Amino acid sequence: MSKTLKLTLDILIGAAAPVVILKYGTASLGTLNAYLLAALVPVVWVMLDLFVITRRFNFITTYGGLSAVMRGALAFWYVDGALFAFKDSASYLLAFVVFGVTALLGAPVTRSIALQGLGPDTPERERQMDRLLDEPTVLAAMKRAGVLIGVSNLAAGAVNYVINVRMVVAPFNTPSFNDQVANVNAITRLVLVLPDMLALFFAFSMMYKAMYALLPADEGADPDAGEFWTLLARREDAMALVKAGDPSGIALGAGDVQSRAARQAREEFGLS
Repeated sequence: MSKTLKLTLDILIGAAAPVVILKYGTASLGTLNAYLLAALVPVVWVMLDLFVITRRFNFITTYGGLSAVMRGALAFWYVDGALFAFKDSASYLLAFVVFGVTALLGAPVTRSIALQGLGPDTPERERQMDRLLDEPTVLAAMKRAGVLIGVSNLAAGAVNYVINVRMVVAPFNTPSFNDQVANVNAITRLVLVLPDMLALFFAFSMMYKAMYALLPADEGADPDAGEFWTLLARREDAMALVKAGDPSGIALGAGDVQSRAARQAREEFGLS
């Protein structure tokens, strides 16, 4: 499945379908059935994608699957008012704990994201990546990235909570409740996604900038000379020479570090 088709289906099933079901399915399906269906359709889609379509089990897909399971379980917590607003914001709180708190505790999960994004495919490359990620400047950048993602989710969760408290005022299991939930979803699924994506992009760019700053400059003669694994291998060779007593150092490509980091971040989103 192409990335464009996958993204389109994610938007249609994850964001648009629940709104349509709540708005136009309540009368025919019944209030509770429509509410549960709207809540569970995105969950089923995530699990179908995880176990049938992509079948890729890594940190991001596992986190997405666990988040979906949590949302599915919370769908059966029949509450309204402030408790519903809290329930609807729980996924943001989970993201804050997973990304922000772990970063503050010194074990940022952004390390797993970096490994997944760059995808070392041999034991030697895994060891090279581990040495690069253990560098103090890279570790600090991964912690800052985790905090940025965590704080942005905490802020989005607070906004989501306030919107729900103010707009979803009808009692649970009434047509008005479903309609109000649909109205909130139509807003939050659009308004809160963009800041989240921007935070992720800047967080990824921050990590990759720290990594590329420790890699040699692009020699330019070889078309693959600027490729990440080529640069990392050259860094390892230079470090080996230094350990052997060779005074030659690593010339850093400071001038294009930012552009390399931005390109790597775009690739993380499938944009290049």
